[in-house]
Amino acid sequence: MIQTHNLTFAYSPTKQFSFPDIECPDQDTLLILGRSGRGKTTFLHLLALLLQPQGGQIRIGQEDISQFSPSEAAAFRAKHVGLIYQRPHFVRSLSVLDNLVLANYLAGKKADTEKARQLAQRLGFAEHLGKKTHQLSLGEQQRVGIARALMNEPQVILADEPTSSLDDENCYLVVELLKKQSAHLGASLVVVTHDGRLKDVFPKRVEL
Repeated sequence: MIQTHNLTFAYSPTKQFSFPDIECPDQDTLLILGRSGRGKTTFLHLLALLLQPQGGQIRIGQEDISQFSPSEAAAFRAKHVGLIYQRPHFVRSLSVLDNLVLANYLAGKKADTEKARQLAQRLGFAEHLGKKTHQLSLGEQQRVGIARALMNEPQVILADEPTSSLDDENCYLVVELLKKQSAHLGASLVVVTHDGRLKDVFPKRVEL
């Protein structure tokens, strides 16, 4: 489960954000909507421990993570948070398979190539594991990004604008993949977007 309470953040005295309280239980989904400039990415980066809040609490499971040091945050994120970027960031020189097991390495775990192959099979890119990521289509890269976020079986999956550059068919395909994989892990899924097409897909939503 992920919860926030009285969460605030400031880039400067003139650029401050106060966010609504959210709660997303295990195996549940939450859509966070908002126009540009409303702090969607900032909110996601707070949940992912990429930024430290000015005030308030973030809880994942039973743990208050809002005051973690940078090193504690990095270790916790690697083990417990699956982060899916709008445009996936990969190590260009590595194969698809090596980019996946890199997630294990960053979490201090043994490289689980079998897990990577299972995810690739489940998400439909098993035949591309030996390729470099730049040789894949945008849709294939997104699937690899989803698989990488799942490599350490996170408690929380956070997706940043996962569908904004996709046509309708691929939009709904990616959303169903995210929902199915989070349910398979028993994880909370939080999607941050301005894509209005997702309103009908996620019954539980918050607008910034």
